[in-house]
Amino acid sequence: MGTKNNKTRGTLSDINVTPFVDVMLVLLVIFMVTAPLMQQGLDVNLPQAKGKDLAPEERINIFIKKDGTLVMNDAVLSLTQLKARLETMGKLNPNVFLRADRNVPYGLVVRVMSEVKEAGIEKLGIVTEPADLSPKARTGLKTP
Repeated sequence: MGTKNNKTRGTLSDINVTPFVDVMLVLLVIFMVTAPLMQQGLDVNLPQAKGKDLAPEERINIFIKKDGTLVMNDAVLSLTQLKARLETMGKLNPNVFLRADRNVPYGLVVRVMSEVKEAGIEKLGIVTEPADLSPKARTGLKTP
């Protein structure tokens, strides 16, 4: 009796991976849906330029919207208010990133940049979108 019972019983050495695959696919779908929602910010039409991507870190973002409105980290400010806030932060010498709409007059961008420099901020970065350097896009560029 003892030997007959051992032959029919046998050990189960296979792991059922179907529930694991189901859970992983659900997690994948959740991350795919929520990833685009994680990007926050204002809708600013950035110009294009070559350069490396910057590592995400704590930084001060200054936005210049198409109508000339200045926004610093979700707070709408005037040029004098912006300078006053940056002067208090200038002692820490943080990284400041300027995002200006491509339709903003050049003079306004330069004025904002000079106010940032006068406030004691040494690290000022201008954020752009990557340039499309495909042959089709190059036809619009004028070369000497």
